[in-house]
Amino acid sequence: MNFLVKILEVKKEEVFSLKRSFTLDSFKGMELYNKKTLSFIAEVESNKNISIIAELKKASPSKGIINNNFNHIKISTLYFSAGVNAVSILTDKQFFQGEIKYLNEIAKYKKAPLLRKDFIIDEFQVFEAKANGADLVLLICEALSKNQIKDLTQTAAEIGLEVLLEMHSLNQLDKIDFNLNKLIGVNNRNLEDFSVDLNTTLNISKSIPDETILVTESGLHSKHDIDFIRPAGVDAILVGEFLMKDGDIKSKLTKLKDWCKR
Repeated sequence: MNFLVKILEVKKEEVFSLKRSFTLDSFKGMELYNKKTLSFIAEVESNKNISIIAELKKASPSKGIINNNFNHIKISTLYFSAGVNAVSILTDKQFFQGEIKYLNEIAKYKKAPLLRKDFIIDEFQVFEAKANGADLVLLICEALSKNQIKDLTQTAAEIGLEVLLEMHSLNQLDKIDFNLNKLIGVNNRNLEDFSVDLNTTLNISKSIPDETILVTESGLHSKHDIDFIRPAGVDAILVGEFLMKDGDIKSKLTKLKDWCKR
């Protein structure tokens, strides 16, 4: 079975359970739901350098445990102190060992926009993200139809959330309304075999409108990698594994910010 298909089957079960436990109105009554959100798009537009989305990622299906000393509070505090432009928080539990509570707890002292990174297929997950302090949500082209992308993007906008719309290949282009989705992520990881190729960003960028905010994701581990994707005109990078691997996160952030200077 295709790995994405396997994940989406689990997500359908999770959404069913979510709807048994909550209503949309119950999300609206939560404290964090009513707090003003922070704009990642504004962060990028005001930044003269390549913006950084630093990710909290304890594990992945392909690598297993990435950080043996994972502490979401400690790591996010380091991220905020370093002045990253956004923090991505994995909330998928079964495949990435994430937790929605990580988002909720970090949101209470956030100093930058928070991205809920999960496999979102239903508006209940969008409302759940807002109720737990997210400022933007990830939507994955390969996991959704054209109509689902449109509907979930509009739902997010209606409740004050931005959307990072992620794609992995050029065959997803016909699903995207670039007038609606101006924040596009290109994931360099192949969904079939998990191989990573930075050329994915270079190739897809040629078909993306100039006014689009382009984020490249996965496979960024060095100055050479950052320099390699510069010709694509990327506005931001999403980095997880490089920061999460055991080591001095603070010094890694210092290097990353230097590499992202224009």
